Amino acid sequence: MPLDKESIPNPGNIVRRAYANGMTVLVKENFSSPSVVIDGLLRAGAADDPIGKEGLSSFTAHMVMRGTARRSFAQIYEEIEAVGATVDVGSSINVASFGAKSLAEDLPLTVDILADVLQRATFPEAEIEKERGEVLTDLQERANNTRRMAGLTFRSLLYPEGHPYKRSVQGYTETVSSFTRDELVNYYRTAYGAQGLLVTIVGAVKAEEALRIWEDQFGHWIGAQVDRGAPPSAPRVTDRREQRVDIPGKSQSDLVLGFVGPTRAAPDYLDARMANSILGVFGLYGRLGARVREKGGLAYYSYSQLEGGLGPGAWQVSAGVDPANVDKAIPLIQAEIKRMIETKVTPTELKDNKSYMIGSMPIGLETNDGVAGILLDMELYGLGLDYLVNYPDRINAITAASVQAAAQKYLDAENFALAVAGPLGS
Repeated sequence: MPLDKESIPNPGNIVRRAYANGMTVLVKENFSSPSVVIDGLLRAGAADDPIGKEGLSSFTAHMVMRGTARRSFAQIYEEIEAVGATVDVGSSINVASFGAKSLAEDLPLTVDILADVLQRATFPEAEIEKERGEVLTDLQERANNTRRMAGLTFRSLLYPEGHPYKRSVQGYTETVSSFTRDELVNYYRTAYGAQGLLVTIVGAVKAEEALRIWEDQFGHWIGAQVDRGAPPSAPRVTDRREQRVDIPGKSQSDLVLGFVGPTRAAPDYLDARMANSILGVFGLYGRLGARVREKGGLAYYSYSQLEGGLGPGAWQVSAGVDPANVDKAIPLIQAEIKRMIETKVTPTELKDNKSYMIGSMPIGLETNDGVAGILLDMELYGLGLDYLVNYPDRINAITAASVQAAAQKYLDAENFALAVAGPLGS
């Protein structure tokens, strides 16, 4: 059932407040269930990692939950579990993310814990070694995972030397092994602060009460003051870059083929998203699914993904294939990319994908988690509080010509980055 315009988050029912310390808080009331969701971010991500210290920001984000000046690791989780809440902190390329979910009556507790870990983490040595062991184990598993290694290798090929998107968010065995407590503490003190902090609070709490609870814990926080600006741009790929990673003993090879795509705030982002939907999303993975998986019978899965984000995220095609069929699948993918570039999509494809993109929007608004995430994106990418109200009109305004223009701008059937991970010589 489509949502009516009044029930969709809009300037009339979202409370937004900006603070002198640089943080912005958005609140959306929803009393249909007794829960409250917090979704937020700090401008501290893997793009901060120094060369040779890849994974530092990710490691730090995991460490802040392992002890503070007021709570031990065990105490943090005992308090969370005692009320059936969740609190978590993570990291990606450009931001450290944090979140919580609880009953409305426990909102003060979850905000207090978030304030504690984000502002007063202590980095106990014993916990650092526990975390290091977990990360190193995960990196060993990654080295034997065809899908993850294809994705890691693809990013290293796609972006130019020195670009932060080229490197692993989690880091590498040698870098994670080298982190010292002083390095973690120094990064935490120089990267975590209220400047640029965004948070959304959605659920069974009055907006003014939610703002008061948040302000009590974060209103006077300053912390690090860093103005990072926009992530660096990345040039279009003008040659074919290919790397194959040998992972013996696997029954499947994974490949990732792709390009530098638009930022989320780019004027043609929705046109590119429509092209991506037709290419490899809608109707069980779009044209790629029909050509490579069903008709060609060469892939266990084949789809495309548009990353978007603050910087020039990837636009990529992923496929899992029998190792013997890798070199048969690649030309089929190229052919579908070429068709997107050279020929306008059909009226039926455009109509069906518009219906899909508009119709799926209300599904994302059915939960507090979904609303909180969408509001965070609206603020982060400067989309405006009326974005969801205007979204159907924006999608309906997309034309076959604008879809083709986006494909021509970002895609290339001959020049791309291609990573394959699996057994070689099959």
